[in-house]
Amino acid sequence: MSVTEPPGAQSGNRGGPLVEIENLTKVYRVRSGRVITALRDISLTIERGETLGLVGESGCGKSTLARCLMGLETPTSGSIRFDGNQLVGLSRRQLRPQRRRFQIIFQNPTTSLNPRMTLKAAVAEPLRMHRSDISDPDRAAVELLQEVGLHANMSERRPSFLSGGQRQRVGIARAVAVQPDFLVLDEPTSSLDLSVRAQILLLLRRIQEQFGLTYLFISHDLGVIRQMADRVAVMYLGEIVEVASVQDAIYSPSHPYTAGLLAAVPSLESRPHGLESLRGEAVEPPHQGCPLHPRCPHAMDICRVTKPRLQPLGSTRSVACFLRHPPDNQEATSAGG
Repeated sequence: MSVTEPPGAQSGNRGGPLVEIENLTKVYRVRSGRVITALRDISLTIERGETLGLVGESGCGKSTLARCLMGLETPTSGSIRFDGNQLVGLSRRQLRPQRRRFQIIFQNPTTSLNPRMTLKAAVAEPLRMHRSDISDPDRAAVELLQEVGLHANMSERRPSFLSGGQRQRVGIARAVAVQPDFLVLDEPTSSLDLSVRAQILLLLRRIQEQFGLTYLFISHDLGVIRQMADRVAVMYLGEIVEVASVQDAIYSPSHPYTAGLLAAVPSLESRPHGLESLRGEAVEPPHQGCPLHPRCPHAMDICRVTKPRLQPLGSTRSVACFLRHPPDNQEATSAGG
């Protein structure tokens, strides 16, 4: 089997979404006894072959969700199904057969690579661990480096001799080496210059088409999300407040938080008129009510005491907001449960 052959034959369950997240919660308890809820009752699906963009301000829980999906963090409660198989609760040994099928590309390519390894050794390592069909991992590693735009004569270099964009290309090569079905891209271009960023985004689109990959693309940059995503999930303080197609989310936002994110991006072209900025900054969520109500320009009395549920708005969008779902039309859930 070729090192660059698409992994489609691995997928067992052809029908339905590839990733299903249901009621996922992650709570941290710090030494002072304080409880921090990083994720609160997250439910999402990611369809095969699509790119789901995940947006929100820094500290809203995006990376925590990524780490839970990768098995790097253990959720406090909830369910993660990958291709129909439950991942939460599995031991490392039980998770290992699935591990090669989902990979992550981190934000900082410098810290994600071993500084003592050559590029060839870094890419050959996952091949030796997961690809028994590859007879010559070193040769296959050089082929992969060329596939992501690095010349073969760079294969003996170490990461310290590379630019940020070149390091990220090595990270991409490592991720696709094991023929995954699903890639989590955690702010993969935020540390790169604009010109390099454009090249990496083009590479990621080509890799997705070539390998038939499904992406979760995490970013705070709505311009990047507009380029890359099919759908968008908007996260605020550990909760999903809107899920919509990328066109609907960017050109016709339904949740005030989505509109506030758009209002904060002066360079976004052809955005809707009348967007209102949010007040202040994200802080700990209030004890009750909608988590956005202290900052929302449209907050009503009901928003201060009752939390809206995420529920469908039309056939292609879900929103958690009383502006879109008045209390009389939904079973409102209080913040206290």
